[in-house]
Amino acid sequence: MKKIALITGATSGIGMATAKIFAAHNIALILCGRRTERLQQLQTELSSKTEIITLRFDVRIETEITQALATLPDSWKAIDILVNSAGNAHGLAPIQEGNIGDWDAMIDSNVKGLLYVSQAVIPGMVQRKKGHIVNLSSVAGKQTYANGVVYCASKKAVEAISEGMRLDLTQHGIKITNIAPGAVETEFSMVRFKGDAEKAKKVYEGFDPLQASDIADAILYAVNAPAHVTIADMTLYAAAQAGPTTIYRN
Repeated sequence: MKKIALITGATSGIGMATAKIFAAHNIALILCGRRTERLQQLQTELSSKTEIITLRFDVRIETEITQALATLPDSWKAIDILVNSAGNAHGLAPIQEGNIGDWDAMIDSNVKGLLYVSQAVIPGMVQRKKGHIVNLSSVAGKQTYANGVVYCASKKAVEAISEGMRLDLTQHGIKITNIAPGAVETEFSMVRFKGDAEKAKKVYEGFDPLQASDIADAILYAVNAPAHVTIADMTLYAAAQAGPTTIYRN
């Protein structure tokens, strides 16, 4: 029987790339995001390759998640793979100049949103004694960098949640994979710099950054591992990157 994957943050970046590669490998998709138009575009693009359901909700709002998942047909509720890709970075400033609204946005999406969606999906996996959860952390969760304290803290939380999920859920036949990308050229920097295209462009100048498709490849590799293998943790850097903020540019 075809596997069913639920992907949050499917309307851009890594989530969208994962949707595309999963569709190419005949995985049925529940694509979740906030942008209705992009969800519709994805459904149109990928529906010739696999079955697709789209759900519009904001991961920061728990009631929206539960209401949206309640609309799934019974045949779609046995979710095999959960990819927690939704998340964001807002601002780049020392802690004393940090914006509380930015802090709330990062913690609400990167940490609480991941927990809310997982809480809605995990009980079914436990009942069926199988499943695979892929959490997107970051190299920022491995090493804190200046001016990104709260973003780094939110991604360290994802790392801790992944470890804790593995401790709690392995006994129920559920695999947990933590993926920590380095510099990936997506809309990430445009969001962080609040639409300042010049600032966002400079982040990726002078080297070949990772692409969202590179991370999607890693996710596909993890979920396709043999039954007796768990890819617990994977860190991906661009070839020119030696650390979260150490990049050798041309």
